[in-house]
Amino acid sequence: RTPASLGGGWKLQASGIGINHQSNGRSNPLSRSWNRVIGYLGIERGDLSVQVRPWWRIKESAADDNNPGIENYVGRGEIIFSQRFGEHVLSLQGRHSLRSGENSRGSVKLDYAIPVYGNLKAYFSVFSGYGESMIDYNHRQTMIGAGVSLAEW
Repeated sequence: RTPASLGGGWKLQASGIGINHQSNGRSNPLSRSWNRVIGYLGIERGDLSVQVRPWWRIKESAADDNNPGIENYVGRGEIIFSQRFGEHVLSLQGRHSLRSGENSRGSVKLDYAIPVYGNLKAYFSVFSGYGESMIDYNHRQTMIGAGVSLAEW
């Protein structure tokens, strides 16, 4: 936690940097994994929070890279806007490759959480773009989902 006032009612609530390994846990030829250095900034004003997460892919040798160019699909960073409306939470996530031309790709995800009982929440999600699934990271998809959650995300 790094609480600091930024002016205009905005507060820096969190910041950090870390190393992330993401894998689908499968063996070749369905194996997908990558390693990244990820930065993080989280700011808030009232019931609105904004998270900014840029990342840099740690390069692998061509022989070991089972998802070449993943950063041109999943992106090189994301921004998430979350707004509370009482106990309801609406969240919008955007990712982008931060490139132009044929490598200009990304995704958008909209989530909505509705309280059901206690910590139990109904959860609805719409995703469009690249990278929702590691196995199909380089295929554009539109997905709709619903479920339940016992914890806030």
